[in-house]
Amino acid sequence: QVQLVESGGGLVEAGGSLRLSCAASGRTVSSYTMAWFRQVPGKEREFVAAITMRGGIATYANSVKGRLTISRDNAKNTAYLQMNSLKPEDTAVYYCAATARFAWATSRQQYDYWGQGTQVTVSS
Repeated sequence: QVQLVESGGGLVEAGGSLRLSCAASGRTVSSYTMAWFRQVPGKEREFVAAITMRGGIATYANSVKGRLTISRDNAKNTAYLQMNSLKPEDTAVYYCAATARFAWATSRQQYDYWGQGTQVTVSS
């Protein structure tokens, strides 16, 4: 089993930056695809970004391209989401996810392990 714990969320003004971390335990996740999703009340959880096991390839939702960057440090068993130029519409609970079943995955159903989420609030 893999446990994921997110941290780094908070309140920030529009245009500001945050860095989210996702620490994994239970197993090494170096062979897992990692991703970030986000969810606001009343809406489905949506894909934000994913990164391959060695970090060579990353993909992003169109709404965050050029502003958010996913990365990982397999030596630390941790994934990150650097969030720059934040907008009020980025306000959501951000979830880290991991899967060993797919080398490439952007759908919620493809991920088996989830963190508890961290709140990001961007004020205008």
